[in-house]
Amino acid sequence: MASEEASLRALESLMTEFFHNCTTNERKREIEELLNNFAQQIGAWRFCLYFLSSTRNDYVMMYSLTVFENLINKMWLGVPSQDKMEIRSCLPKLLLAHHKTLPYFIRNKLCKVIVDIGRQDWPMFYHDFFTNILQLIQSPVTTPLGLIMLKTTSEELACPREDLSVARKEELRKLLLDQVQTVLGLLTGILESIWDKHSATAATPPPSPTSGESGDLLSSLLQSPSAAKLLNQPIPILDTESEYICSLALECLAHLFSWIPLSTSITPSLLTTIFHFARFGCDTRVRKMSSVNGSSQNSVLGQERGRLGVLAMSCINELMSKNCVPMEFEEYLLRMFQQTFYLLQKITKENNAHTVKSRLEELDESYIEKFTDFLRLFVSVHLRRIESYSQFPVVEFLALLFKYTFHQQQTEWQRYLRQSLEVVAKVMELLPTHAFSTLFPVLQDNLEVYLGLQQFVVTSGTGHRLNITAENDCRRLHCSLRDLSSLLQAVGRLAEYFIGDVFAARFNDALTVVERLVKVTLYGSQIKLYNIETAVPSVLKPDLIDVHAQSLAALQAYAHWLAQFYSEVHRQNPEQFISLVSTTLEAITPLISSKVQEKLLLSACHLLVSLATTVRPVFLISIPAVQKVFNRITDTSAQQLPDKAQVLVCRALSNVLLLPWPNLPESEQQWAVRSTNHASLISALTREYRQLKSNAILPQRKVQLEDTKVIIHQTLSVLEDIVESISGESTKSRQICYQSLQESVQVSLALFPAFIHQSDVTDEMLSFFLTLFQGLRVQMGVPFTEQIIQTFLNMFTREQLAESILHEGSTGCRVVEKFLKILQVVVQEPGQVFKPFLPSVISLCMEQVYPIIAERSSPDVKAELFELLFRVLHHNWRYFFKSSVLASVQRGVAEEQMENEAQFSAIMQAFGQSFLQPDIHLFKQNLFYLETLNTKQKLYHKKIFRTTMLFQFVNVLLQVLVHKSHDLLQEEIGIATYNMASVDFDGFYSAFLPEFLASCDGVDSNQKNVLGRNFKMDRDLPSFTQNVHRLVNDLRYYRLCNDSLPPGTVKL
Repeated sequence: MASEEASLRALESLMTEFFHNCTTNERKREIEELLNNFAQQIGAWRFCLYFLSSTRNDYVMMYSLTVFENLINKMWLGVPSQDKMEIRSCLPKLLLAHHKTLPYFIRNKLCKVIVDIGRQDWPMFYHDFFTNILQLIQSPVTTPLGLIMLKTTSEELACPREDLSVARKEELRKLLLDQVQTVLGLLTGILESIWDKHSATAATPPPSPTSGESGDLLSSLLQSPSAAKLLNQPIPILDTESEYICSLALECLAHLFSWIPLSTSITPSLLTTIFHFARFGCDTRVRKMSSVNGSSQNSVLGQERGRLGVLAMSCINELMSKNCVPMEFEEYLLRMFQQTFYLLQKITKENNAHTVKSRLEELDESYIEKFTDFLRLFVSVHLRRIESYSQFPVVEFLALLFKYTFHQQQTEWQRYLRQSLEVVAKVMELLPTHAFSTLFPVLQDNLEVYLGLQQFVVTSGTGHRLNITAENDCRRLHCSLRDLSSLLQAVGRLAEYFIGDVFAARFNDALTVVERLVKVTLYGSQIKLYNIETAVPSVLKPDLIDVHAQSLAALQAYAHWLAQFYSEVHRQNPEQFISLVSTTLEAITPLISSKVQEKLLLSACHLLVSLATTVRPVFLISIPAVQKVFNRITDTSAQQLPDKAQVLVCRALSNVLLLPWPNLPESEQQWAVRSTNHASLISALTREYRQLKSNAILPQRKVQLEDTKVIIHQTLSVLEDIVESISGESTKSRQICYQSLQESVQVSLALFPAFIHQSDVTDEMLSFFLTLFQGLRVQMGVPFTEQIIQTFLNMFTREQLAESILHEGSTGCRVVEKFLKILQVVVQEPGQVFKPFLPSVISLCMEQVYPIIAERSSPDVKAELFELLFRVLHHNWRYFFKSSVLASVQRGVAEEQMENEAQFSAIMQAFGQSFLQPDIHLFKQNLFYLETLNTKQKLYHKKIFRTTMLFQFVNVLLQVLVHKSHDLLQEEIGIATYNMASVDFDGFYSAFLPEFLASCDGVDSNQKNVLGRNFKMDRDLPSFTQNVHRLVNDLRYYRLCNDSLPPGTVKL
């Protein structure tokens, strides 16, 4: 024993030294090596058992448990059975004896170590593992310990890591499922008995304004007055121990619900109990008591109680997130929603002392987050099912839902809002009339506050000032403006539910909304609230700007509705429509100025673009406000707008002239006039740019170069956007566009060689050319297109490519990527026109770009290069496989003629190499490309692939699975392996699989035989992929076992 005693003292001093802040890193490494060597010794666990029972040093205990963990998870196979019995007997005894005094993290680690033994040995060698846990839970003294063991078992056994064979994983899940009913029964019992015990003793509070809940609605909802009465009982006040037990039980339930199937084991009484505990989260009385009593212990209790609510909501959300609910479970759903309705009523209850907002602010933030999650799941996944039940009060539920959504507290406002708006939109989709009638009055109330601000605007020396200064008034105004901003977002989100087939039926509602929005935007622009002085500028000014911007954005959301309105009324009385559009433009034009804040300016520009692009009224060009914008944009002396705004306004003006007017025949489109106007617009926008051509050849001074770059950047971003916005439009629009742009395009090509070493300029030029190729290829004509491609091919020499990729960082790589994208467009072109470029495109890829990037770990350029190679194959298959009519008639007799074989093999080899690299996105993309080529062109069946490449690819894919390097793609890799193997199943089973297993290191011949036997000769996809995953899992498992055996062990 002396040696154990001495070892313990030595270990304690080593541990203290290791964690001392004066110990050097070098010394720490020495100690670490010492400890690792000690742990590797056979029999080290005996010392550790002694250490655990004899030390008070946390570090020593943690180290000892790590030794056990390593022994059980990595070396258990080689431990003599006598030793295993001893360990199985000693560790639980140790836990029972010390669990009350051990620090919680040591106790939890010891529980995990015992569960790890169960994972290996239960039930065969450790038959009482689970019974012991159930006994611990049932004995009041050890209930918390039993619950910790249960949760750890659920975590470690239900979804184990890969260090078990597939057969063992399946066995464990089955064993656990057999225990579920018992376990859920125990947990329900614990929670119910604690609730009942404390409910009986809870003092009934004096009647208060909050305690008289609306009983009648609730009784009808819960179908029985007694159930409603039960929920109206005060929440019990729990002692610390009971609270701790309840939180452990709820944590266990949440984890169990994550993997057990919805079944009869989840009883109505369990659900009701969980909802009882969810009330802890929305009971503000609990918090108030803690703040009244003042002691810190009470406030901690308040927090703990709030936490019970959060844990209960976690359990509920686990159940809610299961989309597939069996029929027999629908009654539970109804029950859950009845209980939810109760909670929602409780949370949004208003009375004299509380507004909804102040009530929500008193609740725990995580509870609100869980509850919002719950509502999102309920509305998006289950509302459809439940709305048909006569007992479910849909309209009242919606009213409460809106109340909840628009009274959220400030914290993480945007995130809550995003989630809540999706809930609102879902409800609108399901129940449009109810949603609108609930939402519009709330919007109206908030608008009145905003529109009423005009009376508080006073003129001061420097401009206009908002005469609201009292702190309380400012705070109320801030909340009201923020609510209005959120409501405007909600109203915008609902725009899609007023168009299409329901346009006529919901016309009046939509018209009311649009008229209000037009009024609000005009009001904001006229009284210039965005420029007003306020008492709290840091808060109120952004609020006023935000409301103005949101009103423009909400109006923009109704552009499709306006377009439909236009098509309905354009022949008869369009006055109302014309008035809406003209007034909107009056609200927009004052904001198109470099003096207006960018957020507001951009909202105005986006609305202008929507009017020009989506609504397209014929009279737009003749409205004075629009002509004013034309003059401002083409006037070179006016101060330039910020880039983004300039691009948007130019897009709007170009579209006014280029896009066909709806509802009018071709003969009335006035193309001639519009074409002339468009040419002068573009000419004005590109004046300075076109003048660059004459000086491009001369060397430029630095300052001059920077000015030139600014002109290139501003002009090309505008032109690129104009082309992009009409690329899907009619031929006429594209013709006019190209005529106006022709000179600028030629200037760009002439400038390109002069800037080849300025990667930022080349980047913008290639972006422009890429957009031209995508949108105006036909209009540019073949000769000019050929000239462009040839210029690029000549400029991008191997040296230039290497300079761009290796030395110019991300901009240089972007330049090459855009060049490859242009080639992607070229090789996809049908017909013979660009076919002569194929050999030089392939040679550029394989001989110039690929060698530069193949060995680089960086993903730059690779995705674009492989997409280009895929497009070369996919759209030019006959360049490689000359398919003759005769060969296809005599299918199976004649093989297709193969041409350009060397290039094809090089491309395939490049694909194969890409699967050996760590970049998961590239792997996924390239696997998808191969699969597509197989689906469309039968790639895997081609003789060259089948005979020289097929099993190399299968081998690479299996190795990737074994190395777990691309685990997220397991399913895709399994399917691709099947598609390749299915071309030659006989070869796969008779030759490839035995060879693959023979070449596997780290497993003995007996294990290889077992792996081969377990891979059944199935030929259907599900069974085959299951076999692949079993092979991979078990191969890894055998290697792990073999690594953990002591040296010289004889394996039977």
